[in-house]
Amino acid sequence: MPQMAPLSWLNLFIFFITVFLIFNSLNYFYFNKSSTTQSQKKNKSSNKITWKW
Repeated sequence: MPQMAPLSWLNLFIFFITVFLIFNSLNYFYFNKSSTTQSQKKNKSSNKITWKW
């Protein structure tokens, strides 16, 4: 069974890291935008998303 070349592993790593960063940044800005519009509508009340640790 042939094995992958190291360059292919590097390309996969870079690809998944960029997808991960894009996904996280889009989620951050989406929730940041939604929380600011909700706070403006509700006169800066508490956020809709509450984290329970």
